[in-house]
Amino acid sequence: MTFALVSKPDQTTPALEEVVLPALGPGDLRVRVTAASVDPVDALYAGGPARAIFGLTGTVGIGFSLTGVVVETGSEVTGFSAGDAVAAVHGDFGAPARAHAEETVVPAKAAALLPGELDPVDAATLPLNALLAAQLVHHLGPAGGRTLLVTGAAGAVGGYAVALAAHAGWAVTGLARESDRAFVLSAGARDFSTELPGPSFDAVVDAAVLQSAAVAAIRDGGAFAGVPSAAPATPERGIDVGILNVEPDGEQLAGLLDLAVRGVLAVRVAGRVPLAEAATAYDKVAGGGQRGRWLLVPGQRR
Repeated sequence: MTFALVSKPDQTTPALEEVVLPALGPGDLRVRVTAASVDPVDALYAGGPARAIFGLTGTVGIGFSLTGVVVETGSEVTGFSAGDAVAAVHGDFGAPARAHAEETVVPAKAAALLPGELDPVDAATLPLNALLAAQLVHHLGPAGGRTLLVTGAAGAVGGYAVALAAHAGWAVTGLARESDRAFVLSAGARDFSTELPGPSFDAVVDAAVLQSAAVAAIRDGGAFAGVPSAAPATPERGIDVGILNVEPDGEQLAGLLDLAVRGVLAVRVAGRVPLAEAATAYDKVAGGGQRGRWLLVPGQRR
C-alpha cells in the first residue's frame, strides 16, 4: 500500500488516498518517490478535461514526472539496482499510483539514472518537460538552418524547447511576455516576440497550446508540433501538423539529464510542498503564470 494522489470521475480536485501498488513486472522498478512536479496536464486530469481527452474512467493515479530511489527491481531488469537514484516519466494513465505518490511502479525502460551533480528534488522538474520538448523539436526534423517559433517560450516545456532547438542549430524566436525577454534570450533564442507574426517561420513548437492560431505563423509547406487539445490544429497550406503525447524513454531522458549537468537545460523550481499539501501546488499551477514547476515532496514535513 502507498499514499497517492488520485483523480476521481465525480471530483474536480485530486484526493490523497491509500492505494495498492500493482505487482512488480519482470521489467519494472518499484521506486520510492523523492519529488514529483505538478504540471498543467496534471491539473487538467484532476479537473476532468484530460480524463475525457484520454478516455479515462474510474479512479486513476496522477503525475508524470518524478525522481526517486529504486526499492526493488523486476527479475529481467538490468542497469538498475536497489538504492539507485533515478528520474522517470510515468506514462500509464490508468495506474492506481503514478508520480504523485509515496511509492510507484514504472517500467525500467522509462527511467534513467540520476546524475549525482543534480539535486534529487529539484531534478523532478526535468523528466516530463524536457522529454516532451525534445520530442516536439525532434518531430520537426533536422534544423538545417531553418527558422523556428516557440510559443510559450518562458514556460517549462517552451523554455526547454528553445534551449534544445538552439542547441540543435535552429534559428529560434521565442514568443512570450515582455517581462520574460531576458530569460528566453538567455535560453538560446536569437529573437523575441510578444505577438504572433504572419506566415514567416519554417516551423512552430506550440508549447502555449495556441493550436490553429500558431499554425498561421508557419510558411506554406512548413511543420507544426504541439500537444493534445480539445481543439487541435489541423493541416493547411501543406503544413505538417504533429500532435504528440510524451513517450517515456529512459535512454533519451538520460541524455537530457546530461544536458542539464552541462548547463544546456536549466532546472527551474517555483516552489515545494509536502505531498499532503498538494492542493497548494495544484492551485498555483491551475492559476497559470508560474515560472518553473511546483514540486511535491513526499518526505517533506511542515
